[in-house]
Amino acid sequence: MRPVIAARLVLFALFACAVGLPLAAQETKPVPKDSVRVSIPGCAYGYVFTAGPRNSDQPGSLEITEGMRFRMNGPKKVMGEIKAHEGSMIEITGLMKKGQYKEGVNIGGGVRISPGTSPTSGSIGNTTPSQIMIDVESWRQVDGACKSR
Repeated sequence: MRPVIAARLVLFALFACAVGLPLAAQETKPVPKDSVRVSIPGCAYGYVFTAGPRNSDQPGSLEITEGMRFRMNGPKKVMGEIKAHEGSMIEITGLMKKGQYKEGVNIGGGVRISPGTSPTSGSIGNTTPSQIMIDVESWRQVDGACKSR
């Protein structure tokens, strides 16, 4: 009789673990103090994501304007799925460093002027613009169409 009770306990424990596993997988990881989690609609071409227009039902607390470009980083699986939907309107959710999206002055049409480095001892310094990075956690397809390249 005792082996039957032990087997039932083991089966119950395995069942409890199996039921709780999907719930644990849906938890989002905590946001570091120097970062912010954002959801941005737009279009992806390779590893570059271009922000699209925000709808009125989407909160727009950040200074992310239509046409801003982001360099995406993420797990291979997620990046492969995004690449398969290249040219379709999607919304990505991920982490960005705070203040990274506010550098410079927005003059419209996705154009932003940022301060450069001051030349020291006759050298020009780094003349390449810094790209805004986003660590993609997830994505979803949304209504709309991407502009052709």
